Amino acid sequence: MTTADDTAPARPAPPALLAEPPAGIRERSRIGHYLDWLERERGLSFATYDELWTWSVTDLEAFWSSVWDHFGVVSHTPHHRVLGSREMPGARWFEGATLNLAEHMLRHHDLDDETAVIAVSQTRPDIELTFGEVREQVRRAQAGLKALGVRRGDRVAAYLPNIPETMIAYLATISLGAVWASCAPEFGATGVLDRFRQIEPKVLLTVDGYRYGTKRIERVDEAREIRAGLPSVEHVVHVPYLGLPIEAAVSWEELLGGPPGPDAPLEFEAVPFDHPVSVLFTSGTTGQPKPIVHGHGGLLLEHLKNHALHWDLGTGDRLLWFTTTAWMMWNALVSTLLVRAGIVMIDGDITHPDTSQQWRLAERTRPTVMGISAGLLMQCRREGRHPAKEFDLGSLHQLGVVGSPLPPEGYQYVHEQFGDEVLLNVGSGGTDVCSGIVQANPLSPVWLGEMSGRSLGVDAHAFDDHGRPVVGELGELVITSPMPSMPVGFWGDTDGSTYRAAYFDVYPGVWRHGDWIRFSGTGSCVITGRSDATLNRGGVRLGTAEYYRVVEGMPEVSDSLVVHLEDPDGGAGELLLFVTPADGAVLDDALRGRIRTAIRTRLSPRHTPDGIVAAPAIPRTRTGKKLELPIKRILAGSPAATVLDPDAVDDAEALAFFAAIGADR
Repeated sequence: MTTADDTAPARPAPPALLAEPPAGIRERSRIGHYLDWLERERGLSFATYDELWTWSVTDLEAFWSSVWDHFGVVSHTPHHRVLGSREMPGARWFEGATLNLAEHMLRHHDLDDETAVIAVSQTRPDIELTFGEVREQVRRAQAGLKALGVRRGDRVAAYLPNIPETMIAYLATISLGAVWASCAPEFGATGVLDRFRQIEPKVLLTVDGYRYGTKRIERVDEAREIRAGLPSVEHVVHVPYLGLPIEAAVSWEELLGGPPGPDAPLEFEAVPFDHPVSVLFTSGTTGQPKPIVHGHGGLLLEHLKNHALHWDLGTGDRLLWFTTTAWMMWNALVSTLLVRAGIVMIDGDITHPDTSQQWRLAERTRPTVMGISAGLLMQCRREGRHPAKEFDLGSLHQLGVVGSPLPPEGYQYVHEQFGDEVLLNVGSGGTDVCSGIVQANPLSPVWLGEMSGRSLGVDAHAFDDHGRPVVGELGELVITSPMPSMPVGFWGDTDGSTYRAAYFDVYPGVWRHGDWIRFSGTGSCVITGRSDATLNRGGVRLGTAEYYRVVEGMPEVSDSLVVHLEDPDGGAGELLLFVTPADGAVLDDALRGRIRTAIRTRLSPRHTPDGIVAAPAIPRTRTGKKLELPIKRILAGSPAATVLDPDAVDDAEALAFFAAIGADR
């Protein structure tokens, strides 16, 4: 006979402290300077980060107005109040204010001779631009877009990689009050049209191709098909990259050099706080990509807060974060200019010629903050790499990890390499808020295997099924108070019904993010996967990330994916584990036995897999997240073509493996 203790997953142990904040960090960090400012200008004193966070979510008006004032936000008309209502959805921020996000990125005239952008490409030589050169190119691009008829509210769509021209076009577009959207050129025409058709752009910018590692990838045919599928497009702008012609297009040089001439002033259209600035698309792994609309003011305040107070970026700093233009991290990368810091833009294969490539780039470009994927970190660990010894990385003071969970072994690896002086900031957020919901900051300790806590101004909690907050157990990640960077809405969702259904359908008036999270008593937290992919066997719930921590912690396993196929008749269903063996390892009966024993003893006997199958690779989204739900639907019998957008997948062959299994079931 089994008991509850036999079947339930083990209660999590209290988090183990990995690193304390270094001595003197309050005096030399931007969040410390902000605390000094609060005491001097507002008469507010907070002894700990937890006290500051509590104030930031209980007195929303005071907190966000302090961000506004501390960073010197420029408004062309005054706001009547900070927050009209706390109701969600529908909260109204800084009503009456008119401003422009681009103006705040381009106002640092005292930095005109300082490097703003270092662009590293596998297609062409590196490029460096100063703050002054960026402003001048935006001025010229703005004049060119005006000449093409771009006005406030028009949409400009970009089929471009992470290169300076994309950033210039983005800033020029939003400076006019027009709306930006971008897709990376690794997307095929179908995936791009699924996104851009929804917003009906007036102008399309495109490259002709690119290089990815040693591969030459042409995109002329895709550009032609995209243009043909967008009847709203009046002009195409060709950004030459691979050296191929694009028919009937305005060249980038013509855009920057055309009328009304070299003396046209750079102007900024003052728009309301929630005027659309950009449309970010969801991954498209569970249906048509959703067009999330963000506003000028929301991104401005959120990124000022996040970049300075959490990432500790300011004058003289530089951010290196590998991203494509299809990910919200691209918007966050460019927003680094808000806090007077520079950026490194990378286009190409970050693992070419090997997994040390990003460390080499860091040695060469000297970032103070660097983002890196959990998968790349763990691969470096498996390969026995010692980046801090092999490369001069003395400029780094923070290492950010987002996109997928980092197991405890990854935390230990980073600490072994860099010690206490480099903050490991593991966080999680999303396209939905274009920032972090939970993450570290310079004043927070680092807990082994856990994210340090909630971001400032983010009233995040775990809710049980009855909408009650829980600590020490898994629950739905929710946000119970509004944030300025919550979406303005979804494009084309005129009555707001799709937006409400996406976030407010379970807990009325409370944002449900869709992740499964556990907060500890210290405030640290672990996200264990998507709540709709949670493994529920006989009422015992387990997050998929917990599963992966155990399985992928075994040296014989390189990667894995777990799927629970429910029984429509109410039985236990089938729990399938797919494993990609590490180099030199074989998934034989002995390894299967060790995996089952590890899961049974470290997690829950009830979650021991019914089958363990070798897979050549695990398919992911282009931002590194495992395709758990789409694979589950494919294995349940749905054709892959009807389940997800193929352009949302990083490895078509890996997906084909699962499609074949699903077809045979």
